Amino acid sequence: MFDASTNPGGGTGRKVDSRVMGAGNIAKTAVLLAAIGGLLIVIGGLLGGTTGAAIGLAMGLGICGASYWKSDALAVRSAGAVPISEAEAPRLHEAVREVVARAGTPMPRVYFIDSPQPNAFATGRNPQHAVVAVTRGLLDITDRDELMGVLAHEMGHIRNRDILIGSVAAAIAMAISFVANMAMWASMFGGGGDDDSPNPFALLLMALLAPVAAGLLQMALSRSREYEADRAGAEIMGDPEPLARALLKLEAVAQQTPVHVNPAQSTAYIVNPLRGREAKAARWFMTHPPVEDRVARLRSMQVGGL
Repeated sequence: MFDASTNPGGGTGRKVDSRVMGAGNIAKTAVLLAAIGGLLIVIGGLLGGTTGAAIGLAMGLGICGASYWKSDALAVRSAGAVPISEAEAPRLHEAVREVVARAGTPMPRVYFIDSPQPNAFATGRNPQHAVVAVTRGLLDITDRDELMGVLAHEMGHIRNRDILIGSVAAAIAMAISFVANMAMWASMFGGGGDDDSPNPFALLLMALLAPVAAGLLQMALSRSREYEADRAGAEIMGDPEPLARALLKLEAVAQQTPVHVNPAQSTAYIVNPLRGREAKAARWFMTHPPVEDRVARLRSMQVGGL
């Protein structure tokens, strides 16, 4: 049973907890940025010695800066999301406004993804620069309470200040995958006669291990991020059932609805958007907990936590 009596406005409003969690997530982001900087320096050193390390440092600074300042733009572009006005989607904007009022967060920018798969994500470097994006499929299959439950989950990410971690990790994973592909081609076609040339075996090893490193960086987010957003969403709503019902609907339909999503961005979504071979390839590095576990936790919620 869930008891929302601690907040007459509809949510339990654990502001102290959310501030503490936000500070912790900011620290995690700093560690993540430092990790990518160090990794790119190592990769640069393997590719080109001291000069390569310097180039890696420059790349690291550039990627980290872009990840922080442009995380929202990178995410919405990758998803093919576009801004949607209140005139175009009055039901969606009304639901967002009500959830924002309950959550006590600034109004995010609202984006739309023309995809039949029911899904949603939040992105941005802080609550003042947040974006919430929803798919056509989500609007098609959810009733008002279920839609608000999904939006409350996304507001939970925003209030917990963990959306930047996911955005930074996704940008980093894409960058590392790009560098790994470059290393693969260099190992196959690069010259090996020059003493200053990088060792092709080292390049090949890096090409194989770099994607693993990218996956491990994303795993640093941990599955607890989704559990915490579920809990925050239930508290914002004052009832875990709308989100629980929505998760079951989303998972059931998403499994049958293929969609093309960059694996590096898949962790941003409320349910895993990858299916088939893509899902099998990414299974070891998924940060989404099983939906049945999330629903069980939601439906067993007590005041003060899962």
